[in-house]
Amino acid sequence: MQNLTQGSPTKLIATFATPILLGAIFQQVYAFIDAAVVGRFLGVGSLAAVGSPGSLVFLLMGLSWGGSAGLAIPIARAFGAGDLAAVRRFAAAGTYVSVGIAAFITIVGTVFARDLLTLMNTPPEILDESTIFLTTLLGGAAATVALNFLIATIRALGDSRTPLYFLVGSSGLNAVLVTALVGGAGWGVAGAAAATVLSHLVTVIALLFVIRRRMPALQLRREDWIDGRASLAEPLRIGIPMGLQMSTIAVGTLSVQVAVNGMGATTVAAYTAVLRLDNLAVVPLMAFGVAMVTYVAQNRGAHQWRRIRVGVFRTCLVGAGVAVVLGFSLMFTAPTIAGWFVGSDQAQVLDYTRTFFLVNGGLYAILSTLFILRNAVQGMGLASVPTIASLGETLARVLAALVLVTNFGFVGVALAAPLAWLGGLIPIGHAWLRQLGKLKRLEAEQDAGLAVLPLSDDLNLSLLDSGLLDLSGIDTTDAFGPSADPRPTTRELALA
Repeated sequence: MQNLTQGSPTKLIATFATPILLGAIFQQVYAFIDAAVVGRFLGVGSLAAVGSPGSLVFLLMGLSWGGSAGLAIPIARAFGAGDLAAVRRFAAAGTYVSVGIAAFITIVGTVFARDLLTLMNTPPEILDESTIFLTTLLGGAAATVALNFLIATIRALGDSRTPLYFLVGSSGLNAVLVTALVGGAGWGVAGAAAATVLSHLVTVIALLFVIRRRMPALQLRREDWIDGRASLAEPLRIGIPMGLQMSTIAVGTLSVQVAVNGMGATTVAAYTAVLRLDNLAVVPLMAFGVAMVTYVAQNRGAHQWRRIRVGVFRTCLVGAGVAVVLGFSLMFTAPTIAGWFVGSDQAQVLDYTRTFFLVNGGLYAILSTLFILRNAVQGMGLASVPTIASLGETLARVLAALVLVTNFGFVGVALAAPLAWLGGLIPIGHAWLRQLGKLKRLEAEQDAGLAVLPLSDDLNLSLLDSGLLDLSGIDTTDAFGPSADPRPTTRELALA
């Protein structure tokens, strides 16, 4: 576990984000291997069948990806404040919410798989394989939801290395399984989905074992489960809107996928290859965002206002620089990499890939800023503004699918993402500027000696007993009442 409320903000964020980056890269590597195995062993049609449900998977699993990040925010805030009882209580509450999310995804994804794919205008020649893939993948949604929540919870405590180790192991296992089940056992596209589910299940079991042995802050007791049921309001207030934000964004992505599906199986295969590359490209940018939500939440819990402001500003600068380098690199290398999936003889697929990154490559800095500021705003506890931003992203993608794709073909597909980023950044940027003003006012109050320091009962008492906290000379009458015990409780201790 790592406390992100002390030390150089830039160094801490970089150190915390690096394992997140490496873990996400390994996840994308197995996605590469998955696409390459399916494309090489089963052909371009099967690659399209695996890629076609991608936006639908994003729509449903977005509830888990965004929801898990939201459920971890109260945990990070409690850890930053030194309240371990609240950490366990919110972890239990998050578990309850995650069970509900998993049940919803599994039911919708398995019962209505073919109907949903038909509504997406999936080409008839790949509909059967797409249905098999989607049903198998979402039938094991519980394992993926559990993995997302455990990783988000561990990161909330400032530990990004443990998730890295397990994500690397999961990615390696997935690569082995997809090769064995698709290439060896002949399971077809079902083997690709089963490999993902099995690797996630094994990783969840291993993580629970490590938590039981080495992470006392997450070892829940009977009373924690009881208190967790009574503390569902805060995780639900933040977690569900963040989950819906991801799903709302997925609606826009889904509209683009529907437009692509109408362009034929070859175009679907090209879009699948493009998304694999695009997902890998945005991994470093996303890692900064994931690190930012924990950093901001912990420092908010500790009332370290200046650290929040400085950390967000510096991360935006670093993220923009990384985005420029990545974007321009892909402009030249993307077609070659896409050839690994489908073979160098698929000229139309390679041409579409080149078009996509010529449009998107120079604009990744917008996405980097959006990731960082959105997570910073969420770390500050705001849930409504990111939801509005997600609606802006969705509207931009829907308009692109209806207007640009129809008139400009694959160029319109390429333009959809940058327009969505701008649609999301406008409300997020406005919200962050407002938060920045509040942070500066709180800094001024802190410098004037009017700020407050949050301490938990256990930490307050231990500081008093050890003599490190001396209340002599501090009038506690106003803060705690005329008959209060002079030892501070969960209230906030006024600084003299």
